[in-house]
Amino acid sequence: MSIAITGGYVVPVDGEPIDGGTVLVDEGVIVAVGAEADVDVPEDAEIVDASGTWVLPGFVESHGHVGVFEEGDGWAGVDVNEMTDPNGARLRALDGINPDDEGFRDALSGGVTTVVVKPGSGNPIGGQTVAVKSWGKTVDEMLVRQPVSVKSALGENPKRVYGEKDKLPSTRLGVAAVIRDALTKAQDYRVARDWAAGENKPFERNNTYEILVRVLDGEVPWCQHCHRADDIATAIRLSEEFGYRLVVNHGTEGHLIADVLRDKGIPVIIGPLIVGRSKVEVRKRSLRNPGILARAGVEIALTTDHPVVPIDFLVHQATFAVKEGLDSDTALRSITVNPARILGLDDRVGALKPGLDADIVLWSGDPLDVMSRAVRVFVNGQAVYHFDEAAGVGVTRSPFYEDQR
Repeated sequence: MSIAITGGYVVPVDGEPIDGGTVLVDEGVIVAVGAEADVDVPEDAEIVDASGTWVLPGFVESHGHVGVFEEGDGWAGVDVNEMTDPNGARLRALDGINPDDEGFRDALSGGVTTVVVKPGSGNPIGGQTVAVKSWGKTVDEMLVRQPVSVKSALGENPKRVYGEKDKLPSTRLGVAAVIRDALTKAQDYRVARDWAAGENKPFERNNTYEILVRVLDGEVPWCQHCHRADDIATAIRLSEEFGYRLVVNHGTEGHLIADVLRDKGIPVIIGPLIVGRSKVEVRKRSLRNPGILARAGVEIALTTDHPVVPIDFLVHQATFAVKEGLDSDTALRSITVNPARILGLDDRVGALKPGLDADIVLWSGDPLDVMSRAVRVFVNGQAVYHFDEAAGVGVTRSPFYEDQR
């Protein structure tokens, strides 16, 4: 079934805006984007009149805990940190996601259609991250890619967690040592595994080291939780020692060493931004920091770190960062094409262009205007959310039942 979204102000993000443009969708994939006269709409296509709205790709939340850190459920819905093993590389966020978490409905109301769900920062190595759509009956149905990266943490969180247990690591030295030891063992594991394969010998596989070998081989990036500039420097040191692809997550003090990050080509997923300074390592948190990084030439993405900041506020963080000096085009890219490219998802999401998933959001106006709202949301070409003007509430289509909630 084809769908033609017509008459809106189309903002592909990875291309020039088109006033009165058309986005043509077939079988859940975008097949054409252009001026009305340039897009051949099939006679049997469903027409969605987008007149008076802005048409954008669904936003990409590059670092969230939706589904593994459910709101209001207490311990029963918190599966974000397996704080019993400092090396949790074998753990998968995929296995802990509840698709019925209210956070996914919030995501849709804020135009967020893809979320990279990550384990928390309680362990030096937290586990594997996964990209999912914000709507679906099972996480397998929502899946975009697994694994997207391996999550690791430096700084206060892991040293506090294990320090309170009187176990290694209880210092920054110990946290770095745990990571270094794990990667060294992964190097040895790779040699032994490859030798066994060459000699046609049996070999006992280890899920912890299998994924770490993929990191060492450059197949899977390393998402490094770090706030302070010295922790970011440690992250860089470790990545260069072992040769893996580093993505700095949070990067609160990244602006202090922006030239280093730029010269080394290391992207920063920065945020959350609209929160208090809750601990020592975020004392320099500022809405000015994304703009400083971007102007220095560092590729950035923004994150809410949901539920630290509600996921539907992702676009508001971009707006407030613009107010404090971030270029508006870069702000929009920081929640669309940039996170998609940084995490290897740009073959599926992040822009309006042929071949990408039909994750499309109709906005009442410029999404960087805090008074604008998402009025219709499509995920994989399916209408899953709309704002009911008469009732003044958003309505999410249930993936479980035919009725609307």
